[in-house]
Amino acid sequence: MTVDVTQLNNGLTITTDRIDGVESAALGVWVGSGARSETVENNGVAHLLEHMAFKGTERRSAADIAGEIEAVGGHLNAYTSREVTAYYARVLKEDAPLALDIMADILRNSTFAEDELDRERTVILQEIGQAADTPEDVAHDAFQAAAYPGQSVGRPILGEPEIIRTMPRQGVVDYMTARYQPRDMIVCASGKVDHGAFVDLATKLFGDMLAGEAPALAASEYLGGEARIVKDSEQAHVLLGLPGVPLTAPDYYAGHVFSTLYGGGMSSRLFQEVREKRGLCYSIYSFMSAMTDGGMMGIYAGSDGEQAGQVLEVAIDELKSVADHAGEEEVNRAKAQLRASLLMSRESTSMRAEQLAQQILIHGRPLTTEEVRDRVDAVDAAAVSAFAIKALSGPPTLTMVGPVANAPDVEAIRRHIAA
Repeated sequence: MTVDVTQLNNGLTITTDRIDGVESAALGVWVGSGARSETVENNGVAHLLEHMAFKGTERRSAADIAGEIEAVGGHLNAYTSREVTAYYARVLKEDAPLALDIMADILRNSTFAEDELDRERTVILQEIGQAADTPEDVAHDAFQAAAYPGQSVGRPILGEPEIIRTMPRQGVVDYMTARYQPRDMIVCASGKVDHGAFVDLATKLFGDMLAGEAPALAASEYLGGEARIVKDSEQAHVLLGLPGVPLTAPDYYAGHVFSTLYGGGMSSRLFQEVREKRGLCYSIYSFMSAMTDGGMMGIYAGSDGEQAGQVLEVAIDELKSVADHAGEEEVNRAKAQLRASLLMSRESTSMRAEQLAQQILIHGRPLTTEEVRDRVDAVDAAAVSAFAIKALSGPPTLTMVGPVANAPDVEAIRRHIAA
């Protein structure tokens, strides 16, 4: 297994992770631009562009794009996050050139036909409607907006319906022209690939892109706040957030160890205390949400509306307990979970390609498995407690959806944290 990196004169990075023991390749193009790169006026354009890229080019119709990749047994897809948009494929090794040619075609020669745009607007409006009918999705979107009020990072990735309905074709084109710059793009492959041949093909397909500079992003600022949506439903969806750390922070891995022991599995403190001992909810977990310049840690619980207050109190008490003392045994167990997850993910070519591209976007270079493992191993109980103390020192974010009219507000949460 060998990782190689080549950068073209226009700034485009080409990287491969060669694995000789497989017969397939996972490859794609990762763009360092997502929903966070939008303005209030074009919220949703990054996701709309991702959809439109598959709707026809100067050489291929939408049916051709799907048909060509499936004719060789391959798979082609994409996703939009807050900071990244990715286009990726999984194919047999001999079909990697075809997959990369299709991706170059959709990223460089898409026509964005008006009739296709009209149809895709409708598709995305249906997607937004589906999310609106899913209380957990509603809660997570409201949670992000409450944590980052008035900021692009707090707006929904799918966009607002009224904006999507009127998004002009030129708006999609202008966003792509401004944001899809070669210096912010990673062409990556993992599996049975030859680096030299892959570089030659990628250079042929992307080498003549003009180098440019994407507009600077406004810094994110976690502020905290509250969002409460009272509705008649069987379950209350509760989210509690506190300040986290950026992806490049020295205590980033301490945060992951903390989140794992606090609410990352059936042996975690939250699962044991809230569900197993008290039976207050069916689902509860903690998570880390990190970006290049900030982040937050969060807790999600699905519970009865009348018990939401108890769930929050126990969750805060356990967080304060970790801040006071993290046990060596639970820290070692959490580290073992993270190490196992890391090593298991290395058995998937798709995951290896995703990790490699993301590492270069974030750190500017690949991180070896040993390097990541060593960073996890270096976390001790004191570092875990220090992370919890830092989280508790910042403003909370509280979001609740469901029968929560009588649940505590964010001021009550602040008081309980301070008590």
